[in-house]
Amino acid sequence: MALKIKYGILLLLILISFFINILGLMRLVPIYITSPILFLSLLLFFHSLGTRNRFKGFKSMK
Repeated sequence: MALKIKYGILLLLILISFFINILGLMRLVPIYITSPILFLSLLLFFHSLGTRNRFKGFKSMK
């Protein structure tokens, strides 16, 4: 359940930053501000997709 909420929030962040980037393409907001925001939101989303099933190694039995 918490995983769905996390991905929902990240997708909402991508949609909002995409809309702001469209405003930047219409020169209503500076594009050099909106492009990094879109990049960071996409980076966070794909980073969270890639790290959920990572092998963390064997536990040493000392």
